[in-house]
Amino acid sequence: MNEKPYHVVAIGNAIVDVLAFADDTLIVAEAMKKGTMCLIDEARAEALYAKMGPSIEVSGGSAANTLAGLALLGAKTAFIGKVYKDELGKIFRHDLTALGVDFSTPSAEQGKATARCLILVTPDGQRTMNTFIGACNELYEADIDESLIAKARILYGEGYMWDQECAKAALKKAFRIAKKQGTKIAFTLSDVFCVERSRAEFLTILREDIDILFCNEAEARALFPDKDFPAILDALEDMCDIVAVTMSERGSMILAGGKRFPVAAVPVKEVVDTTGAGDLYAAGFLYGFTHGLLLPECGRLGSACAADVITHLGARAQKSLKRLIAA
Repeated sequence: MNEKPYHVVAIGNAIVDVLAFADDTLIVAEAMKKGTMCLIDEARAEALYAKMGPSIEVSGGSAANTLAGLALLGAKTAFIGKVYKDELGKIFRHDLTALGVDFSTPSAEQGKATARCLILVTPDGQRTMNTFIGACNELYEADIDESLIAKARILYGEGYMWDQECAKAALKKAFRIAKKQGTKIAFTLSDVFCVERSRAEFLTILREDIDILFCNEAEARALFPDKDFPAILDALEDMCDIVAVTMSERGSMILAGGKRFPVAAVPVKEVVDTTGAGDLYAAGFLYGFTHGLLLPECGRLGSACAADVITHLGARAQKSLKRLIAA
């Protein structure tokens, strides 16, 4: 990779996660689709919070989680996202910058509160997410720092942003800047519901803009609902230079240059919470890619980082991940 000072600059939703263990009965009673994410308004967020058990609050957001993982691996990173000037906004900014991630996007002075995601973790480790997007709706094209993207080896974006028109416009502007500046573009499909709502637009940007794609098997199937899985892999490898498809305990498949590299999952003693597994896989993969590792090694490091995060509650690693690089 060229010697730009930032390994990865990411644009994403700045969200504080509120996590609690829950039985499947609550998922059913609240008419949630287990294992997925849905958008909610502030009133629904307050009502659901009242029904949750004891919780913990940790900074989250898909792209921000990936940057946190990259920082704990030793990468130089920066984040573009919007928080409000409230307590949750201060917590989010502190948690990210304390890890060494540069975050200079100004806080919103008016409008909605900082975003939060209410995450119910069931006994099988699955997470069901309910997101109040809040101040994330205040990210505009003017917030995109061209000079920052020019200094990045990779620009990373998340599909969760596609439901907000202003944020989507900001991300598209960042894509244009990245292509002009020779910055590679990585993207995660984020969630099945994102794919189902934005399938046509996702297919377009994959063909025209994206160099590196991250998705899980369910998201890939949602992108091509009329194809079987082998045909889906064929279609994906024709769209982007590199594609990494995660498949839970079956590991992942990396597609690049007409070749396929299967990567085994790293076994863990107990799956506590799968929140952040895909985000940390992307962190490990992108660290490897920006440090010259071969693609199978990028996938191995991604799997190791994902395995680390699913052994505890929350979507971010709790200590340095550098030990995993040479493991």
